[in-house]
Amino acid sequence: MRSVCVFCGSSLGNRPIYAEAAATLGRLLAERGMGLVYGGGDIGLMGVLADAAITAGGEVTGVIPEALMRFEGVGHIDRVSLHVVGSMHERKSLMAQLSDAFIALPGGIGTMEEMFETWTWGQLGLHAKPLGLLDVGGFYGHLHSFLDHMVDEGFLKARHRDMVAVESDPIALLARLESYQAPSVVKVIDRDTA
Repeated sequence: MRSVCVFCGSSLGNRPIYAEAAATLGRLLAERGMGLVYGGGDIGLMGVLADAAITAGGEVTGVIPEALMRFEGVGHIDRVSLHVVGSMHERKSLMAQLSDAFIALPGGIGTMEEMFETWTWGQLGLHAKPLGLLDVGGFYGHLHSFLDHMVDEGFLKARHRDMVAVESDPIALLARLESYQAPSVVKVIDRDTA
């Protein structure tokens, strides 16, 4: 993996462990020579993540829609390769093109939307890149259980559920992403196997 896209909150959350995890992940990516691709903002976990990667000497690429520039700010414009795009759809597409893997840190509905769309693209065979959730302080525990419930209820195939790695330790998560083997993709039009 040469570059990892990280989805995360534009807020810090209510517990310091979230910012600590973002800083640790940013530093780890830089130390391992992996570029960081992220949402381009300078606030919340995004800012902490980018700061840590930059401080550790990492390569950081931000992708931000023009409309969000005024909300999320860009404090590292001289130290980040910044791409300003026209829409959220363009943002996600470019982030996916620039990345070899995806990680979701804690975040809100934007983080969830980015993570689920990326996962859907993988399920449909539009990419074969690994996706992981960094389960900081149990943040993704309920989602993890709900995904299992979706499998139990027949709305999610187990092989698609297994496409997402969930770890509480960033080193363990990176190791799982590096060893990821994409499942074989079935034809989407085959209703019995899709």
